[in-house]
Amino acid sequence: MTRADHLNLATLPPVALIVAKVALIIAGWETRRRTRAGLSRLDTHMLRDIGMTEARRETEVTKPFWRD
Repeated sequence: MTRADHLNLATLPPVALIVAKVALIIAGWETRRRTRAGLSRLDTHMLRDIGMTEARRETEVTKPFWRD
C-alpha cells in the first residue's frame, strides 16, 4: 500500500492537491535514498540471496535519489 492509497486526492482543493503531490514525490525520493543506502551495505552473500550482482548494485547505488 502506498501513501497515495491513504489520500483521496480527488477531494482536495487545488492548492492542497499540489502540496500532497509534492509530499508524495519527496517521500518517494526518501524511500529510494534509504533503499539504495541499505543496498550499498549488503555483502556479496546477501546480494546473492536477493539475486543481485555487485555490478548491478553499483549501478543502483550510484543513481541519484530522484531517478527510478
